[in-house]
Amino acid sequence: MIGRDGIAGLVCLAISLWLLVLTIDLPPATVVPIGPAFYPRVVLGLLAVLSTILVALDLRARQQLRAGTVPVAAPSPTGPAPNYQLVLATFVEFGLYIALLPLVGFRISTVLFVLALQVTLEWPRDRTRWILTIIVALATSAVCFFVFEDYLSVLLPRGSWSGM
Repeated sequence: MIGRDGIAGLVCLAISLWLLVLTIDLPPATVVPIGPAFYPRVVLGLLAVLSTILVALDLRARQQLRAGTVPVAAPSPTGPAPNYQLVLATFVEFGLYIALLPLVGFRISTVLFVLALQVTLEWPRDRTRWILTIIVALATSAVCFFVFEDYLSVLLPRGSWSGM
């Protein structure tokens, strides 16, 4: 018998293999050496490998359970209670980030999003933490911008308000 992890692994494996087959019909690149199917194939290949590992681990755990080599312990509730307000705040901030992209552009909206998310997840307690939070937001935006614009040649949104 297969458990929940095994079922989830099989579903993800089937989806990744199906989508991998669909990437065969993508046209080859004409200008750049890496075509449009490269990155989806990498991600879907990794998903297929990880799904297979999940299924194998689930089957192994079931086999050990049947053999009696793994003690069964009752699950104990540990950790903090779920913070649904934090989850909702994260979704709202992400929605605002998406809404700001066409207005102020990728660079500015990414800085604002990363800064707001860091502050929402953990309020900086002193001046040093605030400076570090701002540096992380600026660095995240800059690294993402240069990787996508320069290395991957992906055009990122320019803001209608900022022109950036």
